[in-house]
Amino acid sequence: MADSNGNGSDAKAFKIFVGYDPREDLAYQVCRFSVMKRSSIPVEVIPIKQSELREKGLYSRERGNLESTEFSFTRFLTPCLAGYEGWAVFVDCDFLYLGDVKELHDLIDDKYAVMCVQHDYTPKETTKMDGAVQTVYPRKNWSSMVLYNCGHPKNKVLTPEIVNKESGAFLHRFQWLEDHEIGSVPFVWNFLVGHNKVIENDKSTFPKAIHYTLGGPWFEAWKDCEFGDLWLKEAEEYKKATEKNEA
Repeated sequence: MADSNGNGSDAKAFKIFVGYDPREDLAYQVCRFSVMKRSSIPVEVIPIKQSELREKGLYSRERGNLESTEFSFTRFLTPCLAGYEGWAVFVDCDFLYLGDVKELHDLIDDKYAVMCVQHDYTPKETTKMDGAVQTVYPRKNWSSMVLYNCGHPKNKVLTPEIVNKESGAFLHRFQWLEDHEIGSVPFVWNFLVGHNKVIENDKSTFPKAIHYTLGGPWFEAWKDCEFGDLWLKEAEEYKKATEKNEA
């Protein structure tokens, strides 16, 4: 079910698809809450739930040993789920938004098929989250936050059939595209905890979206991670808002 923040309801909402895993429901809820709380434009936040995609016949892959979440491959259905029109975002659920997604929307350039933070990143750790294997591959983490030009002819390649059968390398490295069709977004929109650094007095390094890529405070083992206090504070605010709405 989609959610809208209702700001300026006559304008078309910016679709934000969030990878969903039942083990990380709270991470999804807090990610959604952080987006909607700070957005000054209409947004629609849509969880990509693998179980629902299977019921609809859109997803049939068997889960591989290296898939650490249920959205390892379902993320590439974003253009399909958006009806192959307009721009939409895919983002992992382990993000906390500190910035207004209007600023992200303002970066959109129609000449690109996708836009993302082009990390040059090789993790030192061999495991992440709750013991999942940490895989290393070119363009690591590029696919964790992507602006999709859903109507771009090249993205029509991303049919359910292709997403169900193509390799991880083909999908995660954007091999259906030429390099010049991939636009760049400032790293602060996919700020990798443990990799990216804030430089004092340099506002261009202050995170607008924190990505707890190795594991976040919703996992016991990661409750003291860097920027974990910000997530815990947001989670507390989300819970209070939910209780208030239910009262």
